[in-house]
Amino acid sequence: MKTAFLYAGQGSQHKGMGADLYEDFPEFKEVFDQAPLDFDVKEMCFLDPEEKLNQTKYTQPCMVTFACGVTNILKKRGIKPDVLAGLSLGEYSALQAAGVWSENEAIKMVAFRGEAMTKAAEGVDAGMTAVMGLSKEELADCVEEAKDMGVVSICNDNCPGQIVLGGEKKAVEKAALLAKEKGAKRCVPLNVSGPFHTEFMKSAGDELHRYFENVEFQKEEIPVVFNFTGKERSNDESVQHLLEMQVQSGVMMTDSINLMLDRGVKRFVEIGPGKALSGFVKRCAKAKDLKDITCITLETSEDVKSFIGENE
Repeated sequence: MKTAFLYAGQGSQHKGMGADLYEDFPEFKEVFDQAPLDFDVKEMCFLDPEEKLNQTKYTQPCMVTFACGVTNILKKRGIKPDVLAGLSLGEYSALQAAGVWSENEAIKMVAFRGEAMTKAAEGVDAGMTAVMGLSKEELADCVEEAKDMGVVSICNDNCPGQIVLGGEKKAVEKAALLAKEKGAKRCVPLNVSGPFHTEFMKSAGDELHRYFENVEFQKEEIPVVFNFTGKERSNDESVQHLLEMQVQSGVMMTDSINLMLDRGVKRFVEIGPGKALSGFVKRCAKAKDLKDITCITLETSEDVKSFIGENE
């Protein structure tokens, strides 16, 4: 059965994530113990005593450390997917799983990315809103009309019927109001700390460009579907460029999932925390009237043990 590993993005983090995996799997413990960070990643993930886990500059390295730990458990048991993808931040975990860079390189990279995105968001009264029940084309009209209030764009095309707007708060609010008038079922403001995947992140993309000049990128050992294009990388595209554009452009998750479905992927394994990506897969599969799709989430020690048992 063709299998995809999907890596969760920012927003699904929570206090306690990984604590049971750390106790039960030495491969997971190894990644956490060696994480090259200037804060205690175990304390942040397991206890979050100062409630900083939801701050972007901490969220990103914590999420990728978790993902690399789970990947390490599976890799050392010979469990590999046919294709990889991740949502925003999760793309870095997917690339690590593909052999593009090591665990420590991935963790250091997203720590830098988190800092760069935090700086890029400074001074912006930002907003993000999830819009349910409109097509991308219908929502694009609302976005155009709302631009007289400031910067707003589609920043996440998650799945049919769920698209996220981002940018300046007033412009996002106007676009959401127009979306409701057009027939959107719901518009849900999201608790975010910046206008991610919008033009405000261009400075973060520029900083990543400079950072990548000193990083060695290996060729993907497993195909990766990229957020920026919703496709695998072509020969004339570089991973560096795709990541620079990803941070400042909309995430094409619907196209990414549809590509995998069209290529015969039947089993989607979400490496969490969270179950958001599994929900997106189910919505995409339903739109295609596909009924034989399996979604598995790996967040807890029990989840991972069960998955290993089924695949050994």
